[in-house]
Amino acid sequence: MTGLSRRIGAFVRDDSGATAIEYGLVGVLVSVAIISALLLVQSSLLDIYTFVQDEMQKAVGG
Repeated sequence: MTGLSRRIGAFVRDDSGATAIEYGLVGVLVSVAIISALLLVQSSLLDIYTFVQDEMQKAVGG
């Protein structure tokens, strides 16, 4: 019975799964922040890329 109680105690003290979950949550939060930032500047980026495309087409005579 002591072997079983030691195993249960070791299982309860093991926090490696909690660390992996924390890293996963941090990754999700960073991803949400990046997506939110990109959505905020989406129209500005589209305007810049459209301007560059138009200027490139003018430069090559197209």
